[in-house]
Amino acid sequence: MEAQAFLAATFVAHVGFAIFVTVHAFATGRDAGKWPFVTLAFGLAGIVAYFFYDESQ
Repeated sequence: MEAQAFLAATFVAHVGFAIFVTVHAFATGRDAGKWPFVTLAFGLAGIVAYFFYDESQ
């Protein structure tokens, strides 16, 4: 895969992941907070953090 195609695919995936986090937060009444931005920057790591990070601890 060429570098340009890889970067384009990565960008599209991260945008999709960030949209997923935002829609999920809205649908469940959960505060999305910073997680859409973290997901946009770090992809799957942001999704994992959104689901498993608990600020109350």
